Amino acid sequence: MRNGPSRLDVFPAFHKVAGRRVLVVGGGEEAAAKVRLVGESSAEILVVAEEVEISLTEAIAATGARLAARAFEADDLEGAVLVFAATGEEEQDRAVVEAARARGVPANAVDRPDLCDFYTPALVNRAPLAIAITTTGAAPIIARRLRARLEAMLPGDYGSFIAFADGLRARVREALGNGEDRRRFWASFFDSTAAALFFSGDRRRAAAEAERLIEKASRPAEGFVALVGAGPGAEDLLTLRAQRHLQEADIVFYDALVPQAVVSQGRRDAERVAVGKRKGCHSKSQDEINRLLVAAAREGKKVVRLKAGDPMVFGRAGEELAALRAAGIAHEVVPGVTAGLAAAADLQLPLTLRGTASSLVFTTGHDMKGETLPDWARLAAGGLTLSVYMGRSVAAGVAGRLVEAGLAADTPVAVVENASRADKRMFVGTLADLPALEHRSDITGPTLVVIGEAVAAASLAEAEPLHVSEKTVSERLAA
Repeated sequence: MRNGPSRLDVFPAFHKVAGRRVLVVGGGEEAAAKVRLVGESSAEILVVAEEVEISLTEAIAATGARLAARAFEADDLEGAVLVFAATGEEEQDRAVVEAARARGVPANAVDRPDLCDFYTPALVNRAPLAIAITTTGAAPIIARRLRARLEAMLPGDYGSFIAFADGLRARVREALGNGEDRRRFWASFFDSTAAALFFSGDRRRAAAEAERLIEKASRPAEGFVALVGAGPGAEDLLTLRAQRHLQEADIVFYDALVPQAVVSQGRRDAERVAVGKRKGCHSKSQDEINRLLVAAAREGKKVVRLKAGDPMVFGRAGEELAALRAAGIAHEVVPGVTAGLAAAADLQLPLTLRGTASSLVFTTGHDMKGETLPDWARLAAGGLTLSVYMGRSVAAGVAGRLVEAGLAADTPVAVVENASRADKRMFVGTLADLPALEHRSDITGPTLVVIGEAVAAASLAEAEPLHVSEKTVSERLAA
């Protein structure tokens, strides 16, 4: 097993404590804090302390804990499922922990992580929902801040809503015999109108709406396809709607340019199908992809077609939408951050700039390969900002055609490889330098080229020169 930043040194679990003894040893504020925390459960709390401060007395009274006003004895551990050593003295805490371990009882010594068998989490209590947060002792303040955010996000009666949902389980099981149908129902229920009615205080209408939703779910499933923009590659640029569709999807068809970190945002048990769509290497033709989407939806599945960037920008969404319409399949388009905007953000480059650039064009380098230049090409000399997708392999041709259209050879140019990602690289030069991009063997990721006077306003301190010698490129590859 390899060690790495994604490996936890702890395994989160919840102890069953209802009606069982939890022992707290100590008489001060540290012990009081543990009594208050454990007091949110239905455990039987035993406090052992020779002297008791007022804060602990109050905590004992508030939680119904039992006090043994004497020194700790090993027999106090009899029947205990957890123990907290909170004496404030290291040797006393160590003695409690060692006694607990001798009897196989997990122990926690307050503020002594080297003595702990488990850590006490920051707890969000919405019983029966419990959310526990730990930083394994590294940053308790962060855990408390996260708890505060979650407390604000979850209504105080969220636990009552979960209990309401639990009361529907027998009815759902009766109406929806198929496990997948039940999963689908519950996936949508917690964001449904029934939930909104419950939290508004109208429990009667909430129950009626829940029954309507159960009856609706018992009918044959209707397939649905969401064309979802995966953005330029950074998973935290996914929209909330995109994440929701990924969590509800039964099957995800994704392009080669979509990183696995983004694909992994979907349900763990969802089927995932790579459909290629990388320049010069298509594992599936567009017609095949269209047929797969339609077939999956006709089986009643919730389908996500995950596309790099935005589906409507060079994503061939038009062909897929036409196929879905022709087949009568319900569908939705979820926009994503397109690479042109992500690259501009990386460069801190205003694509439109008062007095410099008042218009913007997104294009592909291959649009400029024909004999006839697009109409907008001749506008480039007039201050237009040009974002070129998929232009690396035709960079020399693009530069030549733009100069032919009247754009000056010293027009600023910026290039971003792997826009928005941790491994992004940025390059700067002029239109005269752009042909070098075509021959840079050290640039292999998706690239976005921005051309125009607005580039001069970008933050280019971290950018590399676009044009370097072949020797320099070879040295970088060797390194």
